[in-house]
Amino acid sequence: MDFIDREEALTHGEKMFKQHNALTSGRYDFTACQLDIMFMVLASLKENELNYKIHTKDIELITGRKWNISQLTSSTEQLLTRMFEVETEDRYRQFVLFQYFDYIKGTSTIEVELARVALPYFFDLKNNFTHFQLKSVLNCSSSYAKRLYMLACQWKTVGKFPKPIPIIELKSILGLVDKKGNEQYERISAFKANVLDIAKKQINEHTDIHFDYELIKRGRSFEFIQIYVNTSKINPEQLAIDFKKPLAEQKDIRKIMHYGLNEKQATQIAEKVKIEDFMKLIDELNKKAMKGEIKVENAVGYIVGVYKKKEIIID
Repeated sequence: MDFIDREEALTHGEKMFKQHNALTSGRYDFTACQLDIMFMVLASLKENELNYKIHTKDIELITGRKWNISQLTSSTEQLLTRMFEVETEDRYRQFVLFQYFDYIKGTSTIEVELARVALPYFFDLKNNFTHFQLKSVLNCSSSYAKRLYMLACQWKTVGKFPKPIPIIELKSILGLVDKKGNEQYERISAFKANVLDIAKKQINEHTDIHFDYELIKRGRSFEFIQIYVNTSKINPEQLAIDFKKPLAEQKDIRKIMHYGLNEKQATQIAEKVKIEDFMKLIDELNKKAMKGEIKVENAVGYIVGVYKKKEIIID
């Protein structure tokens, strides 16, 4: 949306986040890798349990990105030393989220223990985001996109944040203001280019919501931002992650659906056929199409027919 000039009596001190959850609106500057670790723990969260296992291959299957061991160990080292800060109506709290990370040699497994004080915050986050899609936030590579997606989801049923918020407050939430008040991307053009526009692009491409914003002037300077969130966007490929099913199988379902099959058909194939064998069939189909033995527009019907004959696809 375009910049607008709006002379309104907007109070800088007003708190826009009487938040659903402190982890959503807390002030911190976690990296994309650190946020991915946090979201994987969130997906596995169980009542009164502090210990969890993260499989890095699961993250790769969901996102297509790889975190190498040096990135992971550097990220977890910082998580153990970085103080987490949240503010509620009656207190200001400082704590860490995790007790330790164990890398199990020869595997892609990381064992994690949460700090007990952090457990309620994790559960609040999980409980308040009933429509929160793990795949959406993991597919965003920008840490700012991940954070802004979380913030926007709080107001998805309303359509926008209740009021414009001070830009400096949003920067604080994103970890762009240090304790001395020094801020990154002080020029509004830099903040737009390096934070807001990248986040907007990734959220709109990879998630189930549409994100937009407008910057509001007070006098001659931009001091406030209004964030809009629209949930009317429908993306048939935006599948929720079901952690009761193998993630590899769910990845295969999405891959099969790219060739025009519906979710039910793709699920039946993924349950009984190796993805390598499915891709061999696609290669054979391409060769037949090139030779004129089959019409391209009949490709989906051909695939369905093959698997119906094998009793893999059942109507």
